[in-house]
Amino acid sequence: MRTFISIIIFALLLVQCKPRTVEKTSKVVGLIVDSAMVVSAREEASKIGVEILKKGGNAFDAMVATELALAVSYPVAGNIGGGGFMVYRLNNGETGALDYREKAPMLASKNMYLDENGDFIEHKSTLGAMAVGIPGTIAGIFATHKKFGTLPIETLIQPAINLAKRGIFITKNQAKNLNNSRTKFEKANNYTIHLDTLWVVGDTLKFTELATTLERIKNNGKDEFYKGKTAEHIVNYIQELGGIISMDDLEKYEAKWRTPITFNYKGFEITSMTLPSSGGICLAQILKAIEPYNLNKIGHNSTKYIQLLTEAQRRAYADRAHYLGDPDFVSIAIDSLIDSKYINHRMESFSWEKATKSSEISYGKLNGYESEETTHYSIVDTFGNAVSVTTTLNTAYGSKVYVKNGGFFLNNEMDDFSAKPGVPNYFGLIGSKANEIAPEKRMLSSMTPTIVSKNGKLKMVIGSPGGSTIITSVLQNILNVADFKMGMQEAVNSARFHHQWLPDTITLESKGFDSISKVELQNIGYKIFERASLAIGKVDAILVLPNGKLEGGADPRGDDKAVGF
Repeated sequence: MRTFISIIIFALLLVQCKPRTVEKTSKVVGLIVDSAMVVSAREEASKIGVEILKKGGNAFDAMVATELALAVSYPVAGNIGGGGFMVYRLNNGETGALDYREKAPMLASKNMYLDENGDFIEHKSTLGAMAVGIPGTIAGIFATHKKFGTLPIETLIQPAINLAKRGIFITKNQAKNLNNSRTKFEKANNYTIHLDTLWVVGDTLKFTELATTLERIKNNGKDEFYKGKTAEHIVNYIQELGGIISMDDLEKYEAKWRTPITFNYKGFEITSMTLPSSGGICLAQILKAIEPYNLNKIGHNSTKYIQLLTEAQRRAYADRAHYLGDPDFVSIAIDSLIDSKYINHRMESFSWEKATKSSEISYGKLNGYESEETTHYSIVDTFGNAVSVTTTLNTAYGSKVYVKNGGFFLNNEMDDFSAKPGVPNYFGLIGSKANEIAPEKRMLSSMTPTIVSKNGKLKMVIGSPGGSTIITSVLQNILNVADFKMGMQEAVNSARFHHQWLPDTITLESKGFDSISKVELQNIGYKIFERASLAIGKVDAILVLPNGKLEGGADPRGDDKAVGF
């Protein structure tokens, strides 16, 4: 009897010691094609991008067409009244990045969202005319076309015009988003916008005014949006609502070409967005922090895996809060922040035995929440060029301001500034002086458009919406492919989790994490949050398979779709 009990105890110890990985469902394979692909938030936009590729256009031509198609088919985040970032890789291996992030108006000031007592005025930075930054999307697509485009700009804009006139099919997700926003549409505008009605699945939504706006942009170019009739519509309506954007603000806006963040992780070369996006820097910090560990041995989505990534993320987001901002306004030691010695020093306080409290973690000493309603798309063309683009209005439908006679929403990106040090924004992100409001300054972002290469060849194009969860969504999908050898759709489907320093909570998607891991994490001091409907990110990605074919990963958390040939 004693021998039998000993065997049972020994067996139980073996079970406890073995790394526990959440059991995966049967392998899911995404769309696989031979030559070219677009993966975006809406099938209409992906199809329009692919049609441009079939006409002989390159990835940059398809970027212009897809961006504008999303402004029509996905108005919750697709836009001409917002901004974004593009990371690219040419077929010769050359990489680069475009910053068409919004800017603060010239009349903006550090304390513009504080009352006479210095207290933050709720909703002023998120709803209505005062929340709007100077839009960059139109400048971004014209800068892209000027540098890399091969087809006439008119050819690239026309499909979005046709789609706006024809109308889009309202999905279950869109009906829910539109209906949930009706009260805010009413508060933000001084007239009833045509989206402010009760929508049901299967309805057709047309954008007649937007079609007219896009026609003017097609005929008159970038200047139409920043100096012409469209600019006048924007400024007149903003000022009618009490906002501060002027014609001078629009006329002075320019997109900027920047050098992306590039670093190595376990033999993969990763190229991601640089400041004013924090995405590339945070991604580099987290991946370098966990690089010394054997993740396969630890186990995918196991207790220790969640703990390790949480502790690396905690330290990266603490640095983000203190150091990062618009590089045109503040000096930031990027090389020091992503230096391996610095990152290893930051991880010295990590222990498997207990959680590190965020209250005990500040920013490191150097030697030298965006909404889930952002959108991302990935493109690979027949020539081997790749673009990774993330664009946004910030929260759902941005400021909810719908330009009168223009037919499009304006962003609420001013909330991405630090309105007051220590006060969290919509996504719970804390900021400091580096990201304080200043005229013509670009606000800090979490957008993380990323391209991965290996042995000098394109491997993956990836990105996600999700506000502060963008970085961790991109991170976990890179790890799913690089360390756990998943296919692209399998990686995208896998459950995700998130930690961002403050609030000091691990957020879990409701499916994919076992109850034992949750208890184990809580027992060593971690706070867990999960909700049945919670989705972290909506990753749209493309993986180059060993045989050269392309596999799309379109996130099932949304209406996302991969299209290719």
